[in-house]
Amino acid sequence: MIANPHDGLMAIDTHVDIPWPDGPSPFEDGPRCVDLPKLKAGGIAGVCFAAYVPQGPRDAAGHLAAHARACAMLDEIAAMAPASGHGGMLAPTADKIEAAFAAGRTAIIPAIENGYAIGKDIGALDDFAARGVRYITLTHNGHNEIADAAIPLPRLGDAQAEHGGLSAFGREVVARMNALGMLIDVSHAAKTSMMQAAQRSRVPVLATHSCMRALCDHPRNLDDEQLDMLKATGGLVQVTMVSNFLRPKARAAELSVTDIVDHIDYAVRRIGVEHVGIGTDFDGGGGVSDFMNAAQAPNLTAELFRRGYEKADVAKIWGGNFLRLLRQAEAARV
Repeated sequence: MIANPHDGLMAIDTHVDIPWPDGPSPFEDGPRCVDLPKLKAGGIAGVCFAAYVPQGPRDAAGHLAAHARACAMLDEIAAMAPASGHGGMLAPTADKIEAAFAAGRTAIIPAIENGYAIGKDIGALDDFAARGVRYITLTHNGHNEIADAAIPLPRLGDAQAEHGGLSAFGREVVARMNALGMLIDVSHAAKTSMMQAAQRSRVPVLATHSCMRALCDHPRNLDDEQLDMLKATGGLVQVTMVSNFLRPKARAAELSVTDIVDHIDYAVRRIGVEHVGIGTDFDGGGGVSDFMNAAQAPNLTAELFRRGYEKADVAKIWGGNFLRLLRQAEAARV
């Protein structure tokens, strides 16, 4: 066994939530799954912190509130990288992520979970890009103006499908995100939405926190056809660790890093190691018995080595593939 599995590894977790509206300090080792001390202890070089906006009414007031919440959460995420330099480093580009790693500081990568925060205003994308947002998850649970979700919300009046995938506005959103160099996250999106986004986008899409439907039949997971689409278009699936995405009706205490690597193995065999990564969904429901917080990340890395992965492939899974995709998005800006 390698003594320090993370030695020299630039590990990037592509999906972590933040407590909201009030939560423990990210600068102290506290009850959060992810804070700066735990990231240091676990050898995690960078994190995509998501401003999560739950789906609500699709009216002017709802959209205004969603946008305001996203902006306030992005301010909170940016505050993890104070000018004093004692925290993380705001890193909205691949070069800045690498610079943070070289400086020994945690890369803070802003993201938004749920395009509901855009409302019907395509110009909101420009505002979010200016704040350093690197990806937006098209939907959460519940349809929005952009696309159909994998899990409709009948309490909001959702039918099983509304747009047949992407709406006309959603197609505009995909094009504008490409132009701004923002990645398109298809986790939570309906299969129709995901497939259409992958086909329309000039830049490969990614699922920042999903698992394999062949191993666990949950609507949030990706089936083989979706995986094949990611391979065909150059995209990524970032394996997550939400218990009921890993194994049907399982609890976190019943699962371990072996279950996570089972899903990684399946994806690697199906579409290749160049299309697979890790997005924990910590502080949003993610965690298994031996990987309940960021400090325990080496347990997952050790299991990858135990399964026979070479260090170069572990580096791809833990962040190299995501960095490659970021650079593709940056190169596609117009």
